[in-house]
Amino acid sequence: MLFHVYIQINIPHDADQEKIRNLSAQEVKQAQELQHQGKWLHLWRVAGKWANVSVFDVDSIDELHAILSDLPLFPFMALDITPLCKHPAAIG
Repeated sequence: MLFHVYIQINIPHDADQEKIRNLSAQEVKQAQELQHQGKWLHLWRVAGKWANVSVFDVDSIDELHAILSDLPLFPFMALDITPLCKHPAAIG
């Protein structure tokens, strides 16, 4: 199942910046591993924001939830998730 996921990171102004840097580094490693596994198909930064647009290929919405909620920055995320299906006019 394919899902379009918009992820906006919202860090409180009083957050421990060293902790946030460490979480961000962990997040990069986890995102790259999920890409190598073929679960996180596409990852694009949204210009001017701490946000990204991603496409995930997972077996279920439950698997997507588990992946997202396991991300180190999950407590600071606002998520917008859209299930995707093939368009009849799409080639290939």
